[in-house]
Amino acid sequence: MTRRTDWAEYDARPTAAQGRAGAGAYDDAVDGAAGHDIEAGDGAADGPRRGGRSRGGAGPRGRRRRGGFGDPPGGAQDDGPSDSSRAEREKPSGDPAERARNICLRLLTGTPRTRKQLADALRKREIPDEVAEEVLSRFEEVGLINDSAFADAWVESRHHGRGLARRALARELRTKGVDSTVIDEAVGQLDSEQEEETARDLVARKLRSTRGLDRDKRLRRLAGMLARKGYPEGMALRVVRQALEEEGEETEDLGFAE
Repeated sequence: MTRRTDWAEYDARPTAAQGRAGAGAYDDAVDGAAGHDIEAGDGAADGPRRGGRSRGGAGPRGRRRRGGFGDPPGGAQDDGPSDSSRAEREKPSGDPAERARNICLRLLTGTPRTRKQLADALRKREIPDEVAEEVLSRFEEVGLINDSAFADAWVESRHHGRGLARRALARELRTKGVDSTVIDEAVGQLDSEQEEETARDLVARKLRSTRGLDRDKRLRRLAGMLARKGYPEGMALRVVRQALEEEGEETEDLGFAE
């Protein structure tokens, strides 16, 4: 007979873990394909940073980057080797539903996950689809899975922590299986004025490192940095042009309007 497990015992367990992975924990997350698409090009296009970057994760000022939203402790990626190794060492339950609950709880202890991420993990562990669907639906009912809250917190953190624009944020959330309607609502937190203000801050921080280069190269480097972070071309060029003009560069012949 299949043992029925009381759901109440699960309702409170991941709460502390979810609290630890609040909006601040998302900063500097480079997670999965989307993170690499956006950030991997910064060094290639902008030149080597002073001091370099160690393989251990230290940034250009020697600060170690924090694990971000979606990253399990220890730097493993979603459903990474540490979870697999742990699962293999544990004696599996004969009840697929209990196994599914344990897998989900273990993954949620490290960081919030989307329903799609958990579904992929259960499929990899060969949990029957109908069992996975039932367990995941129950987790949503008790608030342990909330893709809307996940997306809101992701946008808040990644915009303020990494300076990503709406287009880049939407791309990242799509890779995590978040529904397009939920994504639209989450990125709708940002408007064009907020994006442009963040773009100006990014350019101001980068501008000094381009001094000594010719104007066109500075323009390409700074605009390329903004493009990789998802900013529209027109906004990127306008912001960079204005920053260069403030430094005394002539920009009237650049061929684009304000």
